[in-house]
Amino acid sequence: MSGLPEGGLAEGGLPYFHSVTLDPDKCVGCTTCIKKCPTEAIRVRKGKARIIAERCIDCGECIRTCPHGAKKALSDSLSRALSFRYKVAIPAPSLYSQFDDAISLDRILGGLLGLGFDEVYEVAEAADLVTAATKRLIAESEGPRPIISTACPALVKIVQVRFPSLIPHLAPLLPPMEVAARIVKEVLHPGEEIGVFFVSPCAGKVTAVRSPLGYQKSAVDGVIGIKDIYLPLRAAVAKAPESRLSRATRAGIRWAEPEGETRALGLGKTVAVDGIANVIGVLEALENGKLKDVDYLEALACPAGCMGGPLTVENPYIARGKLSQRVAGLQDPTDATRPYPGSLDWDAPIKPRPSRLLDGDMLKAMIMLEEMEHRTSLLPGLDCGACGSPTCQSLAEDVVRGTAVETDCIFKLRETVRVLAGQLLALEELKPPGLDKD
Repeated sequence: MSGLPEGGLAEGGLPYFHSVTLDPDKCVGCTTCIKKCPTEAIRVRKGKARIIAERCIDCGECIRTCPHGAKKALSDSLSRALSFRYKVAIPAPSLYSQFDDAISLDRILGGLLGLGFDEVYEVAEAADLVTAATKRLIAESEGPRPIISTACPALVKIVQVRFPSLIPHLAPLLPPMEVAARIVKEVLHPGEEIGVFFVSPCAGKVTAVRSPLGYQKSAVDGVIGIKDIYLPLRAAVAKAPESRLSRATRAGIRWAEPEGETRALGLGKTVAVDGIANVIGVLEALENGKLKDVDYLEALACPAGCMGGPLTVENPYIARGKLSQRVAGLQDPTDATRPYPGSLDWDAPIKPRPSRLLDGDMLKAMIMLEEMEHRTSLLPGLDCGACGSPTCQSLAEDVVRGTAVETDCIFKLRETVRVLAGQLLALEELKPPGLDKD
């Protein structure tokens, strides 16, 4: 069985790309992942999990929760980055939280140079530009409120898949990662052949580079997971000199934290939420007409924000404490953030993402939906996951699609066995007509 997600085609007829993959050799079919997936994108069949491509949002929740390490995220290797003639690292601010606050930002950035990068540009510096653009958007936009941050790609995808009615709420702004890459290529090194690599805490950014959301093409050439370079980087940091490299502000660095973006905005009518389950709850409330008096919603799929990303190495809450201590003693640089003359606006629309349409024919889909609702009513409603589907309703859907049978439910199987046992007992009491004295 392939470890790549299974499913249909994305918009434009191309297969969905996902950084989250499955190692079938490590999967034991324990069903832990299917209960945690926020979009019901995982099924367990024949003792192995499989990921449904059109439902996966690359949030990494399955990576975080799989007890057997069967889920992993594809990312680029350091060797690929070093194959470019001139290579620039753009580290996420969450990278700083993986080191003790006694280790300066300059030494961490110097460590990246020690690994072979020719230059570093902090994504936290680009975050200040996105903050300024967001302030203008909030002040000038006449669209629906609250405006929802789009810095987290998993958040944008869950809106596409589960809350398409909220798409008009999404802030049509480039994320700091993309802004940083464009500054490097268009401002600092225009016309040069360089490779820009993002040092990432999450799987979602890997996918966002290959399949951008809101923009047609990414300026990032690759994404390296923090956990994939942490050990060599730690060794390089120990040897790095205290050269002046960091230009990021405290506000830009705090984008890695929950509420970091809203703190940078300095607005009163904001809501910040982290953790995919909590995000879903807030989006449901918004869809139900609440939060109308809120101007801005910062929603991060990972618990503890980007410091809880599945590609980090430090406990997210310890990392959060380290970052808080770091920024508390940090002085903002005196030189201004380097400007970006280009637009920070999206150049491609965000559209709803069909979440496994029952059928392309509307009439047939309605008949299938009616059958699905009927089958759901016959199931016990315990949502135990033992059948390999996350809920009784999803099992009914799988039965209608022909990918499961009703007796995959242990309770329906037991009920069927009981009926068959009764029929066998009744048959056992029957005698041939010639011997039946009654």
